Amino acid sequence: MTVTATPPSPQPSLDKKVFLPTFILVIFIGVLLVLKPEQAELLLGGALQTVTGYFGWLYLLIGVASIAVLAWLAFSRYGRVLLGAPGENPEFSTPSWIAMMFTAGIGIGITNWAFVEPIFYYQSPPFGIEPGSALAAEWAHMYGQFHWSIVPWAIYALPALPVAYSLYVRKQPSCRISTASAGALGRKSFDWFGIGIDVIVILAIIGGVGTSLGLGLPLVSAFVARCFSIPDTPMLHFGILVVWTAVFGTSVYLGLDKGIRILADTNAIFAIFFLVFVLVAGPTVFILNMSTNSIGLMFDNLFRISFWMDPVVKSGFPEDWTVFYWGWWIAYAPMVGLFVARISRGRTIREVIIGHVVWGSLGSMVFFAVSGGYSLHLEMNGILDLSALLNESGIPATAVTIVGSLPGETIMLFVFTLLCMIFLATTLDSSAYVLASVSTRNLTGEGQPARWNRFAWAFALAVIAVGLIAAGGLKTVQTSTVIAALPLLPVLVILQLSLFKWLREDFGKTLRPANYALEHRPDGGTDVRKV
Repeated sequence: MTVTATPPSPQPSLDKKVFLPTFILVIFIGVLLVLKPEQAELLLGGALQTVTGYFGWLYLLIGVASIAVLAWLAFSRYGRVLLGAPGENPEFSTPSWIAMMFTAGIGIGITNWAFVEPIFYYQSPPFGIEPGSALAAEWAHMYGQFHWSIVPWAIYALPALPVAYSLYVRKQPSCRISTASAGALGRKSFDWFGIGIDVIVILAIIGGVGTSLGLGLPLVSAFVARCFSIPDTPMLHFGILVVWTAVFGTSVYLGLDKGIRILADTNAIFAIFFLVFVLVAGPTVFILNMSTNSIGLMFDNLFRISFWMDPVVKSGFPEDWTVFYWGWWIAYAPMVGLFVARISRGRTIREVIIGHVVWGSLGSMVFFAVSGGYSLHLEMNGILDLSALLNESGIPATAVTIVGSLPGETIMLFVFTLLCMIFLATTLDSSAYVLASVSTRNLTGEGQPARWNRFAWAFALAVIAVGLIAAGGLKTVQTSTVIAALPLLPVLVILQLSLFKWLREDFGKTLRPANYALEHRPDGGTDVRKV
């Protein structure tokens, strides 16, 4: 009797067709931004006007459509499908899962905007509301919560589910958007068409993460300068970037469980402590009243603000804020989707959707409600002239002044600085991990990309950060995000078509009120099992 050994599974290896062109292009763009900042700013500015002028409406429709698709999927019979083998338990505890998911999806952006964004709206409110009025304050407190809650987390979930289904149900040996598109594209997802999708994904991730870096580095630099009473100079920016790269590079080098999970859990603890302190030490009743009011204001006007393009007056508010944010979320979606898919093994489709959207939205809304309420209290009661400070000195200086006004100034400045450092590190180590995964072949749901590959992408992200800062600040990083999101729109549609086709093929109409998983037989076939 001859026994034939089962051939070993192919080992993970670098996909040079994806890695080399994208890595070289990213480094080239970063260096070009540094050497030719004026030309880059002009070029990006023209591209931004084209994208927002012709496609802003499409970004808003994608935001609404993502909510509708996920709501149907969560409460359909397919919501009970387990993303894993029958009887498989979640890989990570629910608190760690939420912490990793939240820090990957939001990161430094929320610490940059939560205190100052309501002041922007208070000065220039939407819908022709009188600036500086009581009504302007109510809308200012609400609008940040709208921009950072339901829609972004719904957009993030769109790629997460097809990727998780591909990894843990279909057992595809690749953590890539192209592989998750195979249900719709067939063999095309594994040839040059699929490579093209992965290249687009990597460039979009770089654009979205570059925005976080471009906004976060000046913010942390301003806080470090205030904490240690030193000048806020380009040399300080560079020093912080070196430390940052070392922190998130080490985290991503250690991997998911030993690095990224621990950093995310630590970050969640710091964030909760900081928000509780601001709520208790600040105008508690005012913040709670404003927060309750904002919930009603947002849901009462949800359709209006979700579709508002201001086509007649053309105030620029939707383009500057809502279109920018939706573009940022779309550009970030592949990164967050791939990362959430990787950490969601053993959970049902419904659990991922509800947990992702509800917990993500709740965390963002609480952060904006507390921080924004405190800022508006300072502004409206004449304690600080934040509007003038924001217009004259910019976001970092304003955020430093707001945090510095809290009781225990020195301690709170240090805590918030540490919170910012860890927030960005958790976002960037997740990004570097995902970028390395996309450029790796034969990577299963249990495997991890090579450590040198992860660290290489951490270095590339740092180069992009330097380039975007040199090229002109806020407007440039906003532009990079909106532009990077555009080619991803058809990719998101392909992913949903792929998921729906697989669900129909694998489960059809066999599902009844229970949770189900797809079991793979030794002969290569599959069976639907109730779990």
